[in-house]
Amino acid sequence: MGLGPKVGLLVLVALLGLGKANEAPKVEVYSRKIAALGQKNTLNCFVSGFHPPQIDITLLENGEPMEGVQYADMSFDDKWFFQRLVYVPFTPQKGSTYECRVAHSTFREPQSFRWDPDF
Repeated sequence: MGLGPKVGLLVLVALLGLGKANEAPKVEVYSRKIAALGQKNTLNCFVSGFHPPQIDITLLENGEPMEGVQYADMSFDDKWFFQRLVYVPFTPQKGSTYECRVAHSTFREPQSFRWDPDF
């Protein structure tokens, strides 16, 4: 039994990228629709341009991990750097904060990126 085409492709891409320098992730946190308090939406965290591929992405509400978070398959761009979309349904509440916490080998410690409802 083989590992499957997706795993094989990811291993191949990781090997091809071995000559690449470490590159810090670029992080964008945004909602799918224009934000309105009390109305259902989707919180997105798009992390791109990073190498190596090992990364930990967590969506937080008031500092606590959110439930129901979905992780899109990791992919890579035309320059062979990795990218990933992480998202969760949410209903913005007054006084609540929403952020994406990213841990990557290029960061000394995990970095948090706050969602700005006006973005």
